[in-house]
Amino acid sequence: MQLLSQVVFALVAGLVGWMMVRRIRIIQQTIQLGRAEDLTDQPGLRWRTMLRIAFGQQRMFDRPLVGILHLLVYAGFLLINIEVLEIVLDGLLGTHRLFAPVLGGFYPFLIDFFEVLALGVLVACVLFLIRRDARLVPRLQARQHRELNGWPLLDANVILITEIVLMVAILSMNAADSLLQERGQAHYPLVGDFVISQFLKPVFAGFSTEALLVIERVAWWFHILGIFAFAVYVTYSKHLHIFLAFPNTYFTRFQPQGTMDAMPSVTREVKLMLGTETDTGTPPEAGRFGAKDVMDLSWKNLMDAYSCTECGRCTAACPANLTGKKLSPRKIMMDTRDRLEDLGKNLQTNGGELKDDGKSLLGDYIQTEELRACTTCQACVQACPILINPLDIILQLRRYQAMEESNAPAAWNAMFQNVENNQAPWKFSPGDRFNWAEQL
Repeated sequence: MQLLSQVVFALVAGLVGWMMVRRIRIIQQTIQLGRAEDLTDQPGLRWRTMLRIAFGQQRMFDRPLVGILHLLVYAGFLLINIEVLEIVLDGLLGTHRLFAPVLGGFYPFLIDFFEVLALGVLVACVLFLIRRDARLVPRLQARQHRELNGWPLLDANVILITEIVLMVAILSMNAADSLLQERGQAHYPLVGDFVISQFLKPVFAGFSTEALLVIERVAWWFHILGIFAFAVYVTYSKHLHIFLAFPNTYFTRFQPQGTMDAMPSVTREVKLMLGTETDTGTPPEAGRFGAKDVMDLSWKNLMDAYSCTECGRCTAACPANLTGKKLSPRKIMMDTRDRLEDLGKNLQTNGGELKDDGKSLLGDYIQTEELRACTTCQACVQACPILINPLDIILQLRRYQAMEESNAPAAWNAMFQNVENNQAPWKFSPGDRFNWAEQL
């Protein structure tokens, strides 16, 4: 029976590993659809930024209570996985509490620490669930933000409920384990009571030894299978940011906030017009002006989309959204990720070859009305906890509309013409530009 359990566990672990590798490859392939961009300069500053923003969660603490609760879940997720390592090894080797003899008296202290973290995760997830479903936070409500309808709302609740159930399972397992130790079961080494699960022992004390063995094994299998399922599920979920927040913050752009990237070919034409550059006769390749689909965006834009946790801080800070416009920076990122997901399915269906599906990010996912509502105020960029930049995608899509499709409001076209002819947005001679100061 023990050998069969080990074989089943090994098969399940292998299947989970295969599913995760397969999914990670699809994500990698879709991110690589984006344009090349070199973001490897200043490695020291990049490491510091990643440790401060992703690991230290600096921007989460502008709301201290939420920041502390999020830190509990985050720290619990990272550190409890050390105990998961022991459970995995126990499953493969047919042992129980493999590290107990090795760590000696330190082992109960370590499990106590994990249990305190498990309780913290449980409490934080319950509070987050109430906070979300009791409609206490407007930016998390599907009734106010249409992009949250359907799967996004379900996804958020599934993750929170799953974490609650997993924490209950591990505490129940430890409580049943402690009772079995006391009853002299040879399979259960005597390591004593644990700081949190000891309070659950009265719940199980009335059960027979045989029933406790079943409860402990069921809780053990439920917990580890739940962890395996969570590991696969999270690669399809908004909670992929658990992993991608680190590379996403490492590869952030360090240009000053508000800087808009200029196209080299356009910059050259402007410099020639102003006489600040001489014509060398070898103009750079212009390519497409702006972006119509995700392939025209940078790979960093696409990693941003996969890293977004849909927290809505960007949308809550957006003045256009606050005044009732259709623009939601969160939706921009979610739409970009949806497009990537569709292209990922395209790649899988066609054996790794991307075939035209007749769709594009602009038009089929993101609409003109959304793009034109943006004031480029950078509020969404400033609000993001992991340095995602929705504005860059918006600007590239608008650039395509204006420069490739000549699709811009009449007022914009008049301004563009004045800039081209008069080097200013206003329709007067450049020589009259400083007439306003004559009476000063």
